[in-house]
Amino acid sequence: MRPRKKPSPGKQHRSGFVSILGRPNTGKSTLLNALVGVKLAIVANKPQTTRTTIQGVWTTDHAQVVFIDTPGIHSGDSKINRRMMDSIRQALDHRDLLLFVIDASREPGAEDARALELVKQAGAPAIAVFNKIDLVKDKRALLPLMDRYRQLHGFTDLVPVSARKGDGLDTLRNAIIERLPPGPAYFPKDHLTDQPERFLVSEIIREKILAVTRDEVPHAVAVTVDEWKEEGRLTRVAATIHVERPGQRAILLGERGERLKSIGTKARLECEALLGRRFFLGLFVRVSKDWRESDAFLRDLDWRTA
Repeated sequence: MRPRKKPSPGKQHRSGFVSILGRPNTGKSTLLNALVGVKLAIVANKPQTTRTTIQGVWTTDHAQVVFIDTPGIHSGDSKINRRMMDSIRQALDHRDLLLFVIDASREPGAEDARALELVKQAGAPAIAVFNKIDLVKDKRALLPLMDRYRQLHGFTDLVPVSARKGDGLDTLRNAIIERLPPGPAYFPKDHLTDQPERFLVSEIIREKILAVTRDEVPHAVAVTVDEWKEEGRLTRVAATIHVERPGQRAILLGERGERLKSIGTKARLECEALLGRRFFLGLFVRVSKDWRESDAFLRDLDWRTA
């Protein structure tokens, strides 16, 4: 973390680091994208879609908030899951504020309690964000849920939102800024994320895979970018989709390769929209047995350690 400089006299510009956490499938990545105003994290209705911390920066004339999205809090029963939990714990260190995201459309369970324990252990101020209120038919049900969490922890605020529809986001942004200390902007105004383009492209490809697969396939899929060439206004990318079993490879290929072709087309269009230039994506599917238990593979997969 950069050393905080003193703000200029007479100005109350605020800035800080805010980690977003919660159990899987509470909409943390959707919330990050909505708060920043740009899609930086892939989203899918599948557990453990987010596998590493993702930075998103929101800048106004009077504040700069560095959000850190985290994987869903879960039990670490494999090497990749343990690495994900390690990244969550690192994201809780020296944070100015935490956003604890709760799925308001379902009853709290053991996963929520496990996630709340990490919030308590972190010791940082925290806002309870009750997401997915658009799925709650009777809004009166929100009050007892919010009261329950108010009794469980000393949250600085409890804010109901719908990240998908945008409801309550202005209230949440204001609550965040009010609780950040005075400080300078850490990044230029146009800085949005620390993710390199290669990682963004690999994640977009993985998102399109998650949208068309189910059961164990989403957990067994990893994407690596093997080649990246800039040719004027065209970027050529060769990427490998790794799975753990031949049957998973057959699922991704589809009949006569049609499913893989569809995944590539959808990923290419989103890459072009996000990065503002033409892309050619060459996708290949490879069986990499037990990659989730390989330290070397996991290091190569994480752009921060590769």
